[in-house]
Parts: sequence; structure tokens; C-alpha cells
Amino acid sequence: MSFKKLIIALPLALGLLSGCSVVERLVYRIDINQGNYIEQNAVDELKFGMTKNQVVYVLGSPMLVESGFPNTWYYIYHHTPGHDASIQKNLIVKFNDNNTLVSINGDFDSSDKFFEQIN
Repeated sequence: MSFKKLIIALPLALGLLSGCSVVERLVYRIDINQGNYIEQNAVDELKFGMTKNQVVYVLGSPMLVESGFPNTWYYIYHHTPGHDASIQKNLIVKFNDNNTLVSINGDFDSSDKFFEQIN
């Protein structure tokens, strides 16, 4: 009889010692996407001298425009896949006082054609 109790108690004890991490991985957790999803091919369409309206047409509305710095736009994308670590990508778009695009930086590279003339 004591052997049967040991066989039942051993898996229960191991489950308690493991912190139930196995059970946590079995629970479904959805992916959470927040912000502006941007792909490199959209960033490649940006050209020096584009207006703010043209940039909004290509990338969409920015996630953040600081009130003191209206010529700096922030596109932020935050992705949390189920049980894995979060990923964040940023794109900072800057305009001059004439409201035309002068630079982009962040996690995306500007195109080789960034400084070509706009058609």
C-alpha cells in the first residue's frame, strides 16, 4: 500500500517543485501588437523633401508627436508574442521648418534613393 502512495506522491511533489511552469506554457496567450506596424519597403518609399501629408500617406499617422517639437514624429511598434520576449521597433522622422522631410533614423535604414528627386 505504501508503494502506491509513493507512486502517487512523487509526481505531485515534482509538480509542486517545478513551480507549475509546464502548466503555464500550456495556457494559450495571444500575441499583442501595439503601435505602427512598419515594414522596410514602406520606409524605402520615403524621399528627402516629402511633405508631412506624403509621409502620412506612406507610413500612416505617427504614434507620437511631442507638443514642443512638432517636426519630429515617432513611429513605435511593440510586439509581444504569447510567451516570448517583447520586440520593439522605432522610426524617428524629422522635418524642417518648411514641413518637408529631412531625415529618418531608428531601427530602419533609409533607402539608397532617399536623396533622389521626388517625381
